Amino acid sequence: MITTRFAVVAAAGLVAAACTRPPVDDELPPPPDATWQLTWHDEFDGAADSEPDPTRWGHDIGGGGWGNGQLEFNTDQLANAHLDGNGALVITALRQRYNESDYTSARLSTADHFTQQYGRFEARIRLPVGQGIWPAFWLLGADIASAGWPECGEVDIMEARGDEPSTNHGSAHGPGYSGVNPHSAPYHLPGARFADDFHVFAAEWGPGELHWFVDGHHYHAVTAASLPPEHRWVFDDRPMFVLLDVAVGGTFAGEVDDSIFPQSMVVDYVRVYEKVEGP
Repeated sequence: MITTRFAVVAAAGLVAAACTRPPVDDELPPPPDATWQLTWHDEFDGAADSEPDPTRWGHDIGGGGWGNGQLEFNTDQLANAHLDGNGALVITALRQRYNESDYTSARLSTADHFTQQYGRFEARIRLPVGQGIWPAFWLLGADIASAGWPECGEVDIMEARGDEPSTNHGSAHGPGYSGVNPHSAPYHLPGARFADDFHVFAAEWGPGELHWFVDGHHYHAVTAASLPPEHRWVFDDRPMFVLLDVAVGGTFAGEVDDSIFPQSMVVDYVRVYEKVEGP
């Protein structure tokens, strides 16, 4: 995330957003092209109002700001994270008093189930909107518990402010370029909001390089060679795991408009690929 998002270890939320939903996926998805092969995925095809697959996702439960002043308490309530029965995961931020916080939401992680070094990480998502809402699809180094943050590295594939509904931020965080000072670039959606339809957010990670895409448009790159001497490249040292969350407030999203709740991020799929070796 643009600021520190290190991992520390209701009925309104169950109403899915009313925009067009993707169909349930009956078959494994094809790769984006012949250079990739699928290694891990979740199509979120479970029954309506069921929990995210516990063999793929764990909940990061807690509050206290998450290192950057976030206001929500992340729970494992179905009101905050559930499948909608139409092939999507819904993560909902609620105006709800819970464990001394005024808001609840959910933060899902594959840390205990799946990690990968290098590859293409992509998700098809419709974003929430509104002042103070902070959705994200991102990666953290699997050795965060021992290496610490930002030494473990962080890649923000999709990160958005709810009050800038047409802008996504892609960022890399590491030693000397973390918190409010990552290597980052925005992507501006022409003539629409990310809340109006689903969009594909992706990052391609290889030795010494990271590339960011929205709907196939390449808009940002960071390489080991491009970093200044005081910024150390840490992304070739470890595998990473996947996170999805909707934060409330904090140093990135700012003041919160309580009139906007509930707000939901709807995720059609998450897919991870690895590069196919040539002949």
